Amino acid sequence: MFYPSKIIALGLNYYDHAKELNMSIPDYPLIFLKPPTTVVENGGVIMYPPQSKEVHYEGELAIVMKDTARHISKRDAHRYISGYTCANDVTARDLQRIDGQWTRAKSFDTFCPLGPGIVSDIDPTTVDITTRVNGIVKQHSNTKNMIFNVFELVAFISSIMTLLPGDVIITGTPPGVGPIEVGDEVEIEIEGIGILKNRVGKE
Repeated sequence: MFYPSKIIALGLNYYDHAKELNMSIPDYPLIFLKPPTTVVENGGVIMYPPQSKEVHYEGELAIVMKDTARHISKRDAHRYISGYTCANDVTARDLQRIDGQWTRAKSFDTFCPLGPGIVSDIDPTTVDITTRVNGIVKQHSNTKNMIFNVFELVAFISSIMTLLPGDVIITGTPPGVGPIEVGDEVEIEIEGIGILKNRVGKE
């Protein structure tokens, strides 16, 4: 398992998710950070923290950087990308509401499962993404519904901060987010990549 120097995450980056929430389309990507200690590998355990009573799954496409990137264009962004994998932006939703911002809710250890591997030979702008909990489909969309595609995201983020090899960008979640409980099994499947599978345990 690799541990990036940083994980840059996106809020509200699917048109169908914005419609679900009855929210306006953002004018620019809404980014936040998750610490590297949130990473857990495929098959690992998502630990349900005692501070929360409402933990949610969020299936996402993840970008893994290959080269150092700063002030790069959308046209050149693909040259700096190593590949893509599945991610789960696990969130303590009740703490997010209490805090009014996202850091605590998104930053617990094990709150960023990644895997099962890094794939480079896909078109990241047109792949299906599906989330299942205990075998039941909870999210299903396609990356063509992203508001900002992967190349726009890499260019935008590189205009703010230097992206280093191994850094991860998780690109937002489609509609259908919801709760998970101790004992659940969560699967994030992305066309051409495979299935990220994690169970939920109690810390």
